[in-house]
Amino acid sequence: MNILIAPDSFKESLEAIDVCSAIKQGFSQVFPEASYTLLPLADGGEGTSAVLSYVLHGQWQQLQVHDPLMRPITAKYFLTVDGIAVIEIAEACGLHLLAKEERNPLLASSFGVGEMMVDAIQQGATNILIGLGGSATNDAGAGMLQALGVKLQDATGTVLKPGGGNLNQLHSIKHQALQSLLSGVTISVACDVTSPLCGPTGASHVFGPQKGATVEEVLSLDKALAHFATVTHTYISGDDCSHIEGAGAAGGLGFALMAYCQAELKSGFDTIAKMVELDRHLAKADLVITGEGKLDAQTAMGKVASGVALRTKAINPELPVIAICGSVDYQHTSLDSLPKTDQAVQQLSPQDSPFDAVFASIHQLDSMQVVLKNAYPNVRYTALQVASTLSLGRQLFYTKLHTK
Repeated sequence: MNILIAPDSFKESLEAIDVCSAIKQGFSQVFPEASYTLLPLADGGEGTSAVLSYVLHGQWQQLQVHDPLMRPITAKYFLTVDGIAVIEIAEACGLHLLAKEERNPLLASSFGVGEMMVDAIQQGATNILIGLGGSATNDAGAGMLQALGVKLQDATGTVLKPGGGNLNQLHSIKHQALQSLLSGVTISVACDVTSPLCGPTGASHVFGPQKGATVEEVLSLDKALAHFATVTHTYISGDDCSHIEGAGAAGGLGFALMAYCQAELKSGFDTIAKMVELDRHLAKADLVITGEGKLDAQTAMGKVASGVALRTKAINPELPVIAICGSVDYQHTSLDSLPKTDQAVQQLSPQDSPFDAVFASIHQLDSMQVVLKNAYPNVRYTALQVASTLSLGRQLFYTKLHTK
């Protein structure tokens, strides 16, 4: 029996490779003779570079950059032998880098992201894959652009200070140095956020509050980003990118990457799945096990668990898919919660779910600290019980078959 274990990380508790290991340990107690393939996955956000480092040849690169408040920190990215740099923006401008009382999207800058990109190019990268997610910023990528050599100036010719709150002072843009820097470099963005740059569903309104913005500051930031987009369109040729889905990702970094760097925004899960050759592994599997920290309504929005399940059913509708998660909102495990435009969904009947079985691994009520601490043994124990149930079912089947 070939068992493919392909989960996402469990946020704040387990990396994807650790989830793989826990599931394998539980299953191998019941099926020691099985062949196991561990394929940790990500959706373009946290853990993307770590996942790709397991399947691609390359080395980690460390460098000193500036955090969202322009303080020096050490960040890392993964550089493959064939010149692909995998950069997670959260390494430089992640919300986790700031204490709750430090969160201020009016001041937070994406400058460190640009520093990582410059270093990758200097190290020989010709392709840069950027994972958007978890940012503390709402500056529409202005800080990143400044690190890349773009001059953003006010009416007096003074360079803008960091933060989205200062974008309403933007008057002129000098971007000639950027064209030279990015010559011969292709940039792709792994992103599953569909927000445009501005408006009720834009970066400021949707994500600003969790980054520390008040109601008044959200309105101010939204106007500042709209002004930035207007001035950008004056100086940068091409279509206005501010209305494109994903422009509002990571506080507007998606907009800057598209407008200034000609970056292509792609589905995070689809991008990673292609790079790790998920379909090839699915074709050889007899059983697929996936999972994530919490299976809920967001699972259907390009997340790993639903992505694995849908790809599995598209390749082989009879191939069983089991999800082992931290917690499960069972109201959102059915086909009804999945996007109806997905071709894989259209192949399933309305009453179907892409999962053949879903299991939560939290076994008792406790504090969040204890739950996160016990994530590994809980996943391992759940995997053991799932494997035991499968083994029991097989025994019952053969017993009934031979007693007829």
